[in-house]
Amino acid sequence: MWAWKLALAACALLWGGSFVVIKGSLDAMPACSLMALRFLLASLLLGAVCWRRLRDSLDGTHLLAGSILGVLAGAAYAVQNVGLTYTTPGRNAFLTAVYCVLVPFVNWVIVQKRPGATSLLAAVLCVCGVGLISLGDDLVPSLGLGEQLTLLSALLYAVQIVFVAKFAGAHDMMTLTVVQMAVSSVACWGFSLLLGEPATDLSTLDASFWWALAYMVVLASCVCNAVQNVAQTVVPPAPAALLLSLESVFAVVASVIFYGEQLTPRLVAGFALIFVAVLASELGPTLVRRATAMRS
Repeated sequence: MWAWKLALAACALLWGGSFVVIKGSLDAMPACSLMALRFLLASLLLGAVCWRRLRDSLDGTHLLAGSILGVLAGAAYAVQNVGLTYTTPGRNAFLTAVYCVLVPFVNWVIVQKRPGATSLLAAVLCVCGVGLISLGDDLVPSLGLGEQLTLLSALLYAVQIVFVAKFAGAHDMMTLTVVQMAVSSVACWGFSLLLGEPATDLSTLDASFWWALAYMVVLASCVCNAVQNVAQTVVPPAPAALLLSLESVFAVVASVIFYGEQLTPRLVAGFALIFVAVLASELGPTLVRRATAMRS
């Protein structure tokens, strides 16, 4: 099992690094167009690798469920990366991680499952963390456009995750993933047209852009999604969530090293509170169940 735990930590590292990679690529291509190209290539690559599963599983229900997930994921990625245009990779990563805290509350709205006490505690910690991040140098709360869009994307991710849970039991997940990525590409192209993003002449892009795109498509999209799907059949949910939550930490480290993001004590405190909130949201229910079982 330790090998799969290490693999999940590697996924968190690759996803964390992708924030800096994407930030650099936004200078060459607008956000929605970039995500559309990313998911188009990822769906073609993953579809080629999993073509037998697609042949055996793809039907109307998979197309419908995958389309719903694709629209939600496409919207989330598009909004998140437009937000990344206006903020730093570290802030974008930690504010995106708020989706972990939002999931129990979105689940409450959609499937009527009331969140527990640990979810409420996580929500309070998360609000405090976002509050610290939003404070300007004059200590007046102010969330810029980038931060606001990132929080909206976190809500969209939370909704998408709840629907993944609804669809998972009756569908082949790799087939759903391929359909989701293909529809996400279409959704991102739609957002690109809606926002009036200028067309990018691909022939003018240099090698650094294509290496960054390869990172996003092969590693951050195909490899990480496949490894996560397999690893979580072996690693229990609690340690898996803990390992994957390191994504935001790795993103800040990468942002400081490669992007030159400046960290103040206030920002570090805000990041720490959001990270603790994520841990409380992901691990709290499991710990409560174990404590209850030990008492009984």
